Amino acid sequence: MEQELAYSFHLGSDKNKSKLARKVSKGNVSGTTSFSNNAIQNAKDLSKANKHNLRDYDNQRELITTIYGTNDIVEDVKQVYLDEFEQARIEFNNKQTRNDRKIENYFQKVCDSQNDIACEIIIELGDMDFWQDKDNEYRYKMTDVYNEQIQDLSKILPTFKIANATIHYDETSPHMHVIGIPVIDNCKRGMKKQIGKSQLFTKTLLSEIQDKMRNACIKSYNKFYDVDSKLKTKQKGRNQDINVNEMGNYREMKKKLEKQKQKLENANKQTKKLDNTSKDISQILDNLKSPLLDKNNKLISNENIENIKNYIENVTDVTQTVRSVNDLNVAIEDFELYTLEIGQENRSLQYQIEQKDDEISNLKDKLSAKDKIIIKLQEEKENLKVQLQKFKGFWHSLMSHFHKKITYDNDQNYKIVSDDLYKNGIFDDNDNEIANNILRKVTIPNENKNNKIKKKNNDTRF
Repeated sequence: MEQELAYSFHLGSDKNKSKLARKVSKGNVSGTTSFSNNAIQNAKDLSKANKHNLRDYDNQRELITTIYGTNDIVEDVKQVYLDEFEQARIEFNNKQTRNDRKIENYFQKVCDSQNDIACEIIIELGDMDFWQDKDNEYRYKMTDVYNEQIQDLSKILPTFKIANATIHYDETSPHMHVIGIPVIDNCKRGMKKQIGKSQLFTKTLLSEIQDKMRNACIKSYNKFYDVDSKLKTKQKGRNQDINVNEMGNYREMKKKLEKQKQKLENANKQTKKLDNTSKDISQILDNLKSPLLDKNNKLISNENIENIKNYIENVTDVTQTVRSVNDLNVAIEDFELYTLEIGQENRSLQYQIEQKDDEISNLKDKLSAKDKIIIKLQEEKENLKVQLQKFKGFWHSLMSHFHKKITYDNDQNYKIVSDDLYKNGIFDDNDNEIANNILRKVTIPNENKNNKIKKKNNDTRF
């Protein structure tokens, strides 16, 4: 007999915008709530989804498989915006008489608004208990199943334009993250075609989509795995955003809870049986008759005595069972408290990770800016070296020419020019001596100094 599989089709949403959240926020001092927000409301949220879904923060990308889109979810979404909304944007702008009403970039406009810029759907077949004993070959066949889920989603909901779909095999259960854009057409205000999550994913339509996707998924699973499995009954309510893989004794508590539930069922059965028996005992007592000479006492048969004894034993058993049910309440309270603590810890860790990611991103930007400055300074340094070398060559040629004309050719015109340059501070003492002293060699001052230092160092070695 094939095991029944659980199926999850979860649409990310901002729970802080719900009616319950608004009601809770009014009673809080801060005026806010701490409900989870896994909606994609701006470019920053989209970047976080990109980092999480594509595992940008670790080196385990071989454990994920992108079956739709590229390795850059941000660019995938922007491309869908161009494909779906660009023509509508151009038509809208052509109708505007004022430039300030024109839309330059629809993606940026949605980012700046209160609307979600994209939606994330998480699809999962089978829970942790189902997948815990399956090998990698078995797990990776889910790629074929999820590939058909993408095709089915496009057929069931063609106005949901998929930008990226990535499967995660690095967690307890293989599951798929789908990023897409809900598109609505024939809008009367603004652009003819716009993004519209709330209009597309109504409560009724979402339930219908989930039912169709459930049926399609189990068909695909049975086809590729060559089995005849069934789905578990659809559960009411929303999926909980808790990673059970990070809950250390989750399985132990779950088993304990199942045992306590069994005790509760037994207690209910015994209670019903006890209720029926109580009626019988009451009837026995009502039918008791008094002896002829003693109206203060009642006669009871041996059979009825045994019935009452059995009743007392049943009462004792039910009492013990009820006591064990009290343990169930304690277990449930412990479980709920533990789940709450794990949820809070997960949110805290997620916040810390996001802060670190931002810090790392800022540091990378600063390093990149510093690298550009260093490269620019190095280029300027090399340029100065070239210019300095040219100047040294010019100075050497100039001084050699003055030295030759004055000391060897005795050209008085050059002597006059040399004296004038020296008098006006253009030639310094060293330049003047080189130009007028036949014994001086034409050398660059810094090079001459360096040569003396090298000679002195060589002399000290011996």
